[in-house]
Amino acid sequence: MNTILKPSIISPVSRYLPVSDVTRSVTFYCNVLGFEEVTPASKSSIPSQAEVVYGPARIQFYTEADTVDSSDPMSVRGSAMVFFEVEEVVSMHAAIAARGGQVTRPEKVNWIKIELFEVRDPDGHALWFGKSYHGFYADLHAEAGQGQLRKIMPTFPLTNVPAGVAYYRDVLGFSVNYQQHDLGVMDRDSIRIILTVRTAQTTGIGSCCVYIYNADALYEELLAKGANLPSPPVSQPWGLREFTAIDPEGNVICFAQTFE
Repeated sequence: MNTILKPSIISPVSRYLPVSDVTRSVTFYCNVLGFEEVTPASKSSIPSQAEVVYGPARIQFYTEADTVDSSDPMSVRGSAMVFFEVEEVVSMHAAIAARGGQVTRPEKVNWIKIELFEVRDPDGHALWFGKSYHGFYADLHAEAGQGQLRKIMPTFPLTNVPAGVAYYRDVLGFSVNYQQHDLGVMDRDSIRIILTVRTAQTTGIGSCCVYIYNADALYEELLAKGANLPSPPVSQPWGLREFTAIDPEGNVICFAQTFE
């Protein structure tokens, strides 16, 4: 008898998502996407009400007012974009579709060399499932590697993309992979960040967590370049030594070093 293996998510993801109905969201993520509900294990200033996991991916839900003009991206339902790196795109696409998910057709996005498809959750958050088909990304899921940063590709909205490109290059240490007036593709070590022009649909700000190798060393590097770092690295009870950097338009990157 053949054993059907569950498609794999292979890179760490940890996000808090604002939702209108926690039970509905847990049901969708478990029954349609294949996550499993677990007891929330960490404490945070964000009041998590439920948690689901899928391999190294963790999503926590909370309910907040649907305030589209909030300066806090976590308070805007439907504004999040979450990327899950998967072992195999076709099998993940087929599994979600078979469970009733409204999936887009898998497409190869040539300028970022990733094949991906999208699913929208009940609150409209965009969930991308994808995998690189280029050597730059071939080993993103491997633990060994050069440099500080590891495994993530968020998209941040900016009113002034050229100024954002300059900041990420000169202050945060990224290189410019590709640039046009409304788009910046920024690389550092093994990760890529997309800077895109702000629209009516992206009125808030973005945030992400990047796993790194040495929080104190990276903090000192960015501090010396004049980065906006609200506080030095702190060892948190959930097993991460972390600090945050805020770009000129308020987008937030949390840099996190595991120590457990």
